[in-house]
Amino acid sequence: MLSDLGEWFWQEHLWFPKGLGWADLEDRDGRVYAKAQDLWVALPIAVAFLIIRQIFERFVATPLAFYLGVKETVRLKAPHNPTLESYYCNVTKTPSQTSVASLCKQTGHSERQVQRWFRRRRNQDRPSLLKKFREASWRFTFYLLAFIAGLASLIDKPWLYDLKAMWDGFPVLTLLPSQYWYYMIELGFYGSLLFSVASDVKRKDFKEQIVHHVATILLISFSWCVNYIRAGTLIMLVHDSADYFLESAKMFNYAGWRNACNYIFIMFAAVFIVTRLVIFPFRIIYCTWIYPVTVYEPFFGYYFFNGLLMILQCLHIFWAVLIIKIAVRFLTNNEKGGR
Repeated sequence: MLSDLGEWFWQEHLWFPKGLGWADLEDRDGRVYAKAQDLWVALPIAVAFLIIRQIFERFVATPLAFYLGVKETVRLKAPHNPTLESYYCNVTKTPSQTSVASLCKQTGHSERQVQRWFRRRRNQDRPSLLKKFREASWRFTFYLLAFIAGLASLIDKPWLYDLKAMWDGFPVLTLLPSQYWYYMIELGFYGSLLFSVASDVKRKDFKEQIVHHVATILLISFSWCVNYIRAGTLIMLVHDSADYFLESAKMFNYAGWRNACNYIFIMFAAVFIVTRLVIFPFRIIYCTWIYPVTVYEPFFGYYFFNGLLMILQCLHIFWAVLIIKIAVRFLTNNEKGGR
């Protein structure tokens, strides 16, 4: 059954323009092409990232945090109480007034004591500033290095300047060593983020982050399998171009450097809006959605690829609204302070 499903899933008419297929991507005459089995390399790379991250956070991020003045607030621990602890873990962390009254009868504590216990217990579960700083510094380091490496690998490629050139000769496009490692490292990194999501700081946009990571992994994997690699490298470059600004702003925020945080965040907002709301939809998606139909007839892979891009664009719009609200608040506060 699985073999039949695999044969159906990898049918050539689903993933290639009419008249082309997997045989066109077989290595020949010294020309190497991307293959689906190459993606397994990303798994050990993801594990390596998890190990490197632990080393980085301990020996680089932690000393840097103390150097920048990251200070931990002293949190009072909730006293041991099996009844309240059981309710906290199994029912809810924020009991209603009726539940508080019931817990008072069970424990013999006053209403104020029960509320204080839950408040302190919630504070215990909140991630520390040091943990947040270490996570932000790890992502900042990767995104910055990935952007520099991606730009270096694309700086001499014609499709960086003329996006329509990404389709020249498609799908028979020779795989370059720089493209191979750019893809595997990016895929491995996002795989490591997905593996560590349970232990990372849980943010308000947690669900959107999960959708983003899954869509990104699918997009990278699919574009690799059907040789959309030129488009894939451009998409990864665009996304990496703004993220390191955000992570550096977080680092300064956790360190209490408010002015530096605000200025860097404004820079991030500007780069994010230009790259995600202008370049990505009007340049890259245009060249993956509008232009290709002038070269070949649409097929399932064409719709699947662009569908994933539209999921990312919806997330971009969602985040852009939040970013603009925060940026406006920063600018408004600065104006009031100037007066």
